[in-house]
Amino acid sequence: MTTPRAERPAMADYGVPDELDGVLPWSWAEERLLACRNYWVVTASVSARPHAMPVWGVWVPETGHFAFSSAAGSRKVRNLEANPQVTVAVDDSIEVVVLEGRAAFLDPATVTDTLHAFATKYWDDPQAVTDGEAFLAQNKVVEVTPERAFGIIEDEVDFSQRATRWVW
Repeated sequence: MTTPRAERPAMADYGVPDELDGVLPWSWAEERLLACRNYWVVTASVSARPHAMPVWGVWVPETGHFAFSSAAGSRKVRNLEANPQVTVAVDDSIEVVVLEGRAAFLDPATVTDTLHAFATKYWDDPQAVTDGEAFLAQNKVVEVTPERAFGIIEDEVDFSQRATRWVW
């Protein structure tokens, strides 16, 4: 994976400086992406109607992608089929990581390592992992390739001084 370039988000009205002193390292974002249990996935239909839904998913640091599985007829899958632009956010509103990127549908047979990483994240029992992998593979497997990401620490001291945008 290529490490993204750190920048400052365009938030001067909130006191975010232009200089890069104090930006968050990408490792900070990856720690939160790896530790998160529930992620928010935001899609939009072809007519721009937004849809936000929590999902289980997995950040795969080796590839720099986020993956989740969803029923073929779900609103998010239908939206992504029409408009692959997607936002993924961790469920923490204090130490925030938001990815913006493009979704692609993967053949479950070609991403067994990703499905295994996903299943072992959520289940400990070996049989549950096997069953989980089979369940995930029955659905649409979605891979999100980030184009930019944002990291924000929501407190008075760190918000303006640490706000970071990463660009690939």
